[in-house]
Amino acid sequence: MELREFAEQVVFGTTLEEKLAPPGELTDEHPGGPFESPVQPGRPAGLHFKDTRDGGAEAPGWRDLEQDAGRGRLLHFFANHELLATELMALVLLRFPDAPAPFRQGVLRTLRDEQEHTRLYLARMHACGIGFGDLPVSGYFWRMVAPMENPIDFVSRLSLTFEQANLDHCREFGRRFATVGDTATASLLDGIYRDEIAHVAHGLKWFRRWKHPDESDWDAFCRQLQFPLSPQRAKGPVFNADGRRAAGLDPDFIRALEVFAQSRGRTPSVFVFNPFSPASIEAAAQPEAPGVKLTRDQAAFVGDLGGLVQFLGRRDDLVLATTTPSPTHRATLQAAGFPPVEFLELSHGRIPESAALSARKLGALRPWCWGPDSLDLLRGLSPHVTGESTALESRFNRGIAELHSKSWGAGFLARFLERESAASLVPLCGVDSAGIAVRSTAEADEHIRSIRARGHHRLVVKEDFGFAGAGQIRLWEPELLPAQRRWIQAAFDRGATLVIEPWLERLHDFSVQLERSPSGQVGVKGSGLRVVGFTGLRNDLRGQFQANWADADWNRRVPSGALDAWRTASGGSSVAGGDVVALFHRLAAALEPELAARGYAGPLGIDALIYRDAHGDVRLKPLVELNPRFTMGRLTLELMSNVAPGRRGVFRLLAQSTLPRAGFADFQAVAAELTERHPVLLGGEPRRRIQSGVLCLTDPAVAKRVLALLEVGPQVDPAQAPWDRAATTE
Repeated sequence: MELREFAEQVVFGTTLEEKLAPPGELTDEHPGGPFESPVQPGRPAGLHFKDTRDGGAEAPGWRDLEQDAGRGRLLHFFANHELLATELMALVLLRFPDAPAPFRQGVLRTLRDEQEHTRLYLARMHACGIGFGDLPVSGYFWRMVAPMENPIDFVSRLSLTFEQANLDHCREFGRRFATVGDTATASLLDGIYRDEIAHVAHGLKWFRRWKHPDESDWDAFCRQLQFPLSPQRAKGPVFNADGRRAAGLDPDFIRALEVFAQSRGRTPSVFVFNPFSPASIEAAAQPEAPGVKLTRDQAAFVGDLGGLVQFLGRRDDLVLATTTPSPTHRATLQAAGFPPVEFLELSHGRIPESAALSARKLGALRPWCWGPDSLDLLRGLSPHVTGESTALESRFNRGIAELHSKSWGAGFLARFLERESAASLVPLCGVDSAGIAVRSTAEADEHIRSIRARGHHRLVVKEDFGFAGAGQIRLWEPELLPAQRRWIQAAFDRGATLVIEPWLERLHDFSVQLERSPSGQVGVKGSGLRVVGFTGLRNDLRGQFQANWADADWNRRVPSGALDAWRTASGGSSVAGGDVVALFHRLAAALEPELAARGYAGPLGIDALIYRDAHGDVRLKPLVELNPRFTMGRLTLELMSNVAPGRRGVFRLLAQSTLPRAGFADFQAVAAELTERHPVLLGGEPRRRIQSGVLCLTDPAVAKRVLALLEVGPQVDPAQAPWDRAATTE
């Protein structure tokens, strides 16, 4: 019999006898011309593909394996997969008759194995009381592999994807069958496992021969697969590195695959870190202003911290980043209990066309901040979003831009204080501490004199859209200095608005994190705005961020340090924490209609300040900054979902410029020291979470300017960084 004739029998046969009959002596002297792939192979009645979804019947759960029927249903899945592999092996012989003869002979040997695997599964399945065809069968493998255009498509899709995944399936399911006492099936799976190693090795041999010689195996594999296939399909429930090494895959490939993530069903949300979006918002508010381009330092900051947004999402969400963390770092995060996410590296700040995101359904778009820059980056993805409104104007508009301005925040705070101060159980700042917006040097001079006449001699002047401690000057001298006057005039010349506030003697900073649902059904009755939780906040003297921390009860109480600072500064008296929490719920209720009127939905952070006034009294300024975006405080709260109950978590940033003073040569030296002195320890059941230790959240191997860390413990001190302790501990 000719090999072509045998392959046609396997592909088009309508009985299992035709498909599974072992071939006798075969010749390959007349392979014929290329054969077009049929929509479906020939199948016996009851085994035709039932639908076009990734499934057929629902797979049984682990507990179902304790019963014959449950094991039989699972074996039904396995038998169909092996039959599909048999048919696809035959199809590749028909599709590419001019492929090298050694390749074709190797495929034939594999086909014989697949026939035998199918027969063995059928026997075990029948012993469990299930007949082949009793359950619906999926044609997913066929739909993914049959459209192959060349032999490298075949080895990429079948050998290196589905058969590689079987290295995990056979090992793990064999263990589980043995656990329930089905040693016959466990032994069968062990034999199939050894065959699968050889099958993957055969595909890998030809894949390496056909791929571009300058590409690594991993890069070529990723490029060869087309959505909806991805390396995620090459993995099973428990990753088996040993089997892959036995098949000849190199360590870099194995490491990259182990940490690779892409959604296999749930539509992923898309996250991107764009912390400098307020600059683009300010530029958009001034039509004649030049476009915003990140400085070298800003671009390095975004590159170093771009991966942080992965902690805002869920398993298999998609992160757009200018720098992709190494597989080693991603494995470290997964070992600490954080779910894997998919990374897509931006090309010159844009989504590469090769990513083919337009072919995928997306759940939501989640930039760090909605602004002109994120609208520009994500505009092309909006038509593919299914989990939220696709109207971009619902995510950013002029009204939402106004929320970013300090002048709007000062006005809102003044209105809130006028309603709240008289009845509040919490001593609040006066309306004159809220800040006053000015738009000319004459207005600035007038209000500076007016504020000082009320006893506030030290002032701070802030640009309307300044952030992270930038865009402000302090006025501590009795009269404006020439340089200060020039700074103010230059801001007005650019068309900016300035906000003048009294300088307050800070005792403690903290933040309140909120979330607004567009439905108006979450949180305060009749409101879409809810309080998510509270974090401590540590800034340097210039107001730039250093750390956030969250106590064990962060979702319902202000940080303990806030009340401690109040008690110490007031000589032992303090306020009730519940009164402070109630105050912020009232602030959220007052803020809700403002957000609703502008159509804003999403995360929101409020920075608050405890201070001592000129009379020595301790007061609260409940709104220092309003941030309608994700914040480091919100990130800290999301990180706490992976922290064990009863523990405090501290999120920190370590700047490269401080390394020499701390005694380190580079970030990798910091990571090595912290790993040795403060290792991450997991505990708790049923879910293991971080009990203690220090974890690098961003990759120390690629960081250039800043490194993010999470420190966990019963009472870690936010004021003392772990790298300082590591450098001084003997």
